[in-house]
Amino acid sequence: MSIITVSKTEFKPKAFEYLRRVEEQHDTIRVTDHGRPVAEVVPYGQPSREALNSLRGLVLEYDSPTEPVGEAWDADE
Repeated sequence: MSIITVSKTEFKPKAFEYLRRVEEQHDTIRVTDHGRPVAEVVPYGQPSREALNSLRGLVLEYDSPTEPVGEAWDADE
């Protein structure tokens, strides 16, 4: 698994080869335009629950989501 950087000009004629490499070797293809990254092709996978699990338990209680929070905002002044 590695990151391969290619220009758009280089990517276009070999797109199927790069896609196969992503599929089989799980590489990431970073496509650039004049040296600036514009897209990445990454292997498809199941979404990670890790980020969601790290937030679990942070909201302790939230009974009235449509009510004001009771704090004065600068925008109210």
